[in-house]
Amino acid sequence: MIILVINCGSSSIKYQLLDMKSDEVYDLLAKGLVEKIGLPEGGITHRPTGKDKVEKTLPIPDHKVGMKLVLDALVDPSHGVLKSFDDIEAVGHRIVQGADFFSGSALVNDDVLKKIEICCDFAPLHNPAHLLGIHAVSEVLPDVPQVVTFDTAFHQTMPDYAYMYALPYEYYTKYRVRRYGAHGTSHEYVSRKGAEFAGLDINNSKIITCHIGNGSSVTAVLNGKCIDTSMGFTPLEGMIMGTRCGNVDCNVIPYIMKKENLTPDQMTDIMNKKSGFLGLSGISSDARDLDAAANAGDPKAKLVLKKLSYDIIKLIGQYVAAMNGVDLIVFTAGIGENNSRMRRRVCENFSYLGLKLDYEANMVTGKTTMLSTPDSAVKVALIPTDEELVIARDTMHIVSTIEE
Repeated sequence: MIILVINCGSSSIKYQLLDMKSDEVYDLLAKGLVEKIGLPEGGITHRPTGKDKVEKTLPIPDHKVGMKLVLDALVDPSHGVLKSFDDIEAVGHRIVQGADFFSGSALVNDDVLKKIEICCDFAPLHNPAHLLGIHAVSEVLPDVPQVVTFDTAFHQTMPDYAYMYALPYEYYTKYRVRRYGAHGTSHEYVSRKGAEFAGLDINNSKIITCHIGNGSSVTAVLNGKCIDTSMGFTPLEGMIMGTRCGNVDCNVIPYIMKKENLTPDQMTDIMNKKSGFLGLSGISSDARDLDAAANAGDPKAKLVLKKLSYDIIKLIGQYVAAMNGVDLIVFTAGIGENNSRMRRRVCENFSYLGLKLDYEANMVTGKTTMLSTPDSAVKVALIPTDEELVIARDTMHIVSTIEE
């Protein structure tokens, strides 16, 4: 079954085209990345299997334009891998927020779309982008079944004392106000892959997974199940991110609104789209740009990168306490897989646990690697995430059931 997997992030679209024979037997036909959506200079990197990589730099104002670039690349006469869109048998999408509507993946229909739209309030940067992706595919491939896989599903095992806020209980019953988390597909994948790579029994393990990218979250995985995660009601909660502020004193929000005469929507826009790396540095929402600026001596860029590491350190420390120890710490996603300086800064703060970093191994980027020394009491691994494979598997199973 040829499946196109679409993973729309807040500023990117990752995609893979896979020919799925079974869960473990598949061919990757092409993959790529549309990035820096909404920034002055974006681009697409298209990697067709057996052909040369293609890179284009151009402004990409929104996700609709990004989706068109993806579909055009797949059928391009020179670097495409499909004769026509008719070759695509199913499409799978990553959806950040499914609230408590969904405990697993689902076939797209009107009811599912309505519930995803309701959840836009909980993930204002992501769910609207996901819906754009679904609608863009529907226009080009109206008869192809689409499946959605939810980032919130893995976090449904959190206990109530972890997901509840200390607000009047009626806000939970009336408006579903609670912590949901995000990046669940990634956290589930890398925790299981990490356990396998480190020689741990996933059902008897304490793992902390660090998905660090333009959006970032850290998750405590006890015996294969999520017991806590840093994102909350929306993906705004937690640590500093590309354009998101992460945790702030709640009273800061009405204070700024009064001082600046802002509406709730304007304040939401500031917290989600104008804060984080971008807001604090005044330079960029992209960590690579901040690395370059920090290396050139910019003090605000240095501040942002130090805060990034510090936020991760605090979250790992919380989850070590919550699980009464840790066997494995996993780094993944764009920054987690490629920023050795950040990983070093984080790991050096856990020497009290007997964690010993292999500094030479830590220089690797984007490759499954054990980053700790053989005698380290806590294992540390770099595990490239593959949310797309998880989505493709779920899509294959759901569509196959329909066809039967």
